[in-house]
Amino acid sequence: MALPGSLRRQPANRGLVSHCTHHHIVVFLLTFFSYSLLHASRKTFSNVKVSISSQWTPSCLNSTAPELRPYELWNSSHLFPNAEEATLFLGTLDTIFLFSYAVGLFVSGIVGDRLNLRWVLSFGMCSSALVVFFFGTLTEWLHFYDKWFYCCLWVVNGLLQSTGWPCVVAVMGNWFGKAGRGFVFGLWSACASVGNILGAFLASCVLKYGYEYAFLVTASVQFAGGVIVFFGLLTSPREVGLPELGADEDGSVEEDANRPLMGDDDADDDDRNYSIQATDTDNQPRAIGFFQACCLPGVVLYSLAYACLKLVNYSFFFWLPFYLSNNFGWKEAEADQLSIWYDVGGIIGGTIQGLISDVLQKRAPVLAISLLFAVGSLFGYSRSPNSKPINAVIMAITGFFIGGPSNMISSAISADLGRQDLVKGSSEALATVTGIVDGTGSIGAAVGQYLVSLIQENLGWMWVFYFFILM
Repeated sequence: MALPGSLRRQPANRGLVSHCTHHHIVVFLLTFFSYSLLHASRKTFSNVKVSISSQWTPSCLNSTAPELRPYELWNSSHLFPNAEEATLFLGTLDTIFLFSYAVGLFVSGIVGDRLNLRWVLSFGMCSSALVVFFFGTLTEWLHFYDKWFYCCLWVVNGLLQSTGWPCVVAVMGNWFGKAGRGFVFGLWSACASVGNILGAFLASCVLKYGYEYAFLVTASVQFAGGVIVFFGLLTSPREVGLPELGADEDGSVEEDANRPLMGDDDADDDDRNYSIQATDTDNQPRAIGFFQACCLPGVVLYSLAYACLKLVNYSFFFWLPFYLSNNFGWKEAEADQLSIWYDVGGIIGGTIQGLISDVLQKRAPVLAISLLFAVGSLFGYSRSPNSKPINAVIMAITGFFIGGPSNMISSAISADLGRQDLVKGSSEALATVTGIVDGTGSIGAAVGQYLVSLIQENLGWMWVFYFFILM
């Protein structure tokens, strides 16, 4: 007699505990902090925009730059005649980065499924750190200011940074099964928010010495992290002789290990002959093709949904410190520190909502309800008074309802989509599917950065929040 689905899932949950080793913990921490460092270097750029804008503007037009002589020599190296054009160029750099990042994600997912994930991730971290150093530190030390050079560097940086997310999600998907995936990935996906907090903290600590030192510190830490990942990360349990994901000690695969949460959980409750697959470490499964991955159920729909959601999430990421300084007149360092509360809300939201989705065995209803509450929180934040405590509380609530769903789609749901029945036994679908979802989201985020600057310039910040609510 077939057991009910809820009872059949219990061995999978027990297997999660029994098969958890110190290798799982090391993989969790290494992938967590590797992507945190990538995000920290991105956050540095958004946190020093005011300082960069001042540096790129003639000293006679801003109060933060020192008055240096001779006047002609000092202003000959500046890029823009006024702060408005400098700010517009900074927004253009954000768009350039996101477009190149989006293109890179589609490619990096395919590459990650065909090469060693550890090599790809380590190369991306170290080379991106060098580009960030050239962009923010070396050019300032040499007093070399050129718009086209900045654009080229940021295109390369976007391509290199795109190696991170598909690789870390694929590695996590190789080590952690569906049992408890919502909670584990919800907790783990806080890596982006932790990276934002780390980047804001590092930038605010050294910003008084010059914005070039903020880039120097984050680039150095990221490069060191890439070296540690190269020597310490295990991409798969088979590298240390552990059974493959979902396999028990006898070498068989648990029936529930790879079943996606998006489908009907009770459709096969009466099926006594569900498939059992044997682990074969000698024959590696071939990587799934790009168009095959696009045709998997749920991939396109979740990719489009993530495009709208990542537009809002990254707009907060790129523009929140600037908005706080511009709209309330707060100091840049204070705005950087206050913006951390958005990421704190995202960390809590992703963890709690992931746990709820595990209990319900459904992800979509949790996302939909959270986004409905996000509409109210956005409306409330748009009318936040000039009070730092109140602003921080509403900001954290907004991060809870926006950052939480964003973390779930990009991590747990991407892993669900990459390990559903149609590709069971082919872990090489994970990076490709993750690249498609995150790449589509990054295209939406890239378009959004241009629209945010355009709407703000012509209609004001209030209409920017209406645009967020629509998304």
